[in-house]
Amino acid sequence: MKFGKKYHQYLESEARALRLQGCSYVEFKRHKKLLKKCPHAPPPRAPPAIAHSCSLHLVDETTVVASALPPCQTDSTASLPRKCFSSCAVCDANFFPTLMEEISAVVDWFNSRAQQLLDCHLASGFRKYLLLFKRSVATDQRALIQEGKILVNYASMNAIAIRKILKKYDKVHSCDEGRAFRARLQTMHAELLQSPWLIELAALYINLSDSNSSTTLSLPDGFAICKWDFNGDRPVILCTLLDSLKLELDLTCSICLDTVFDPVSLACGHIFCNSCACSAASILTVQGLKVANRAAKCPLCRLDDVYMSALHLAELNILIKNRCRGYWEERLQRERTERLQQVKEHWDKQVQAVMGL
Repeated sequence: MKFGKKYHQYLESEARALRLQGCSYVEFKRHKKLLKKCPHAPPPRAPPAIAHSCSLHLVDETTVVASALPPCQTDSTASLPRKCFSSCAVCDANFFPTLMEEISAVVDWFNSRAQQLLDCHLASGFRKYLLLFKRSVATDQRALIQEGKILVNYASMNAIAIRKILKKYDKVHSCDEGRAFRARLQTMHAELLQSPWLIELAALYINLSDSNSSTTLSLPDGFAICKWDFNGDRPVILCTLLDSLKLELDLTCSICLDTVFDPVSLACGHIFCNSCACSAASILTVQGLKVANRAAKCPLCRLDDVYMSALHLAELNILIKNRCRGYWEERLQRERTERLQQVKEHWDKQVQAVMGL
């Protein structure tokens, strides 16, 4: 089944039936129709008996597609590099701004709902019951897993729709503008599959699972397969989503080169130990990432202003604690010692400053 039909069926049936009323969606069908009407769109492929010369267009890194060209374009465009022939007034005026508005609405809705779900699971005491009462959801694990599955389906379907729209744009215009737009989405932290909330939902399911001895967990509909492996060369979580889309999370901190402890996700999507991130931002761990300088850069992608909106990955931390208890306890003792030393040095400096020493 083609993705367009599958996406339409999802919107018509599953989404409405699974408490997603009021959420936003990428209008896949409308964008595809607009691209088909674009003056740069190639003509329909001719029958084999009367087919004209063909030119190969690179769709992605591994796929090559042959498209028929009329005789008048065979000599003039067949040897052109994969660059945009000319800008399209129809598409460029509203295409990317409209798509960006839809993506922003989808990302905001997904992040908000995922945060509410995780808050219900992590909250305790009176606050937990208050949150559950406001949302009118059950407290059992099955209900939490089901809602997590709904959110994963929602993120996966929209992410695939965005990728296919941008690929179609590049194919129609013979350019890389769609790929560049996708790169900008990552810079703007609007890439759904890089959202830390998606990682938290994967960790939530494993934490709620009754099977603690199995390394392969079958999830209903949302994740086709979810694997965690903390015994190999590197600790990873590997999830196969809808339409064979794969998501892999390497749990190795690129600063200390150890399994992440008390993990945080910076605004750019890269994950580090909390203490390592604080060290990279030149602040004390006891101060917290909220006080980091806006000019401080991510150690990997070198983007600035990524520390103040960092997200603590509580579910992932629980997963590591449960699956790597020996390492987690050893690292906890080490972190406590370092934090006590930092507090002592910090107060010594404060006292010296007050005393004028």
